Amino acid sequence: MLELLFLLLPIAALYGWYMGQRSAKKDQETASNKFSREYVTGLNFLLSNQQEKAVDLFLSMLQKQESENHIASESQFEAELTLGNLFRSRGEVDRALRIHQTLVNSPHYSFDQKLLAKQQLAKDFMVAGFYDRAENYYISLVDEPEFAKYSLSQLAVIYQKTREWKKAINVTEKTASNRAGCR
Repeated sequence: MLELLFLLLPIAALYGWYMGQRSAKKDQETASNKFSREYVTGLNFLLSNQQEKAVDLFLSMLQKQESENHIASESQFEAELTLGNLFRSRGEVDRALRIHQTLVNSPHYSFDQKLLAKQQLAKDFMVAGFYDRAENYYISLVDEPEFAKYSLSQLAVIYQKTREWKKAINVTEKTASNRAGCR
């Protein structure tokens, strides 16, 4: 009797492994089908001029996919950033602001990704005419080498539009000294 149990033990382990693999495949197929249905639903929302619902659905899909580790954080970040930029270019700044603000506040992204999201958020505020908010974001980016040149140029634009001439001159001088220091 004991020998029979020892013979059945590897068979039971193999059967358990097989059933686990089969179950995992089935779960993955179910998740993939659900993702496809949600994607089609989102496209239908876009085509029927219900952009707000489509944006909400796409964002929730991306966040769900990332939390389930089906897509990389980098892919989700790029998708959300692109979606925000698309809305800004179409004049839907409120949606772009919401998406980029979510990126800045998300704990899932790296420091560099958040800096890029801050830059895009500042652009959103510029387009919306909220120069004080754009100024705050650009000031926070001036100390970052990758963003300094662009941030300084945008600060100069802000100060010219708000007629803060002394600040505009200071920023322009700082830009010139940065260029001279790079040579």
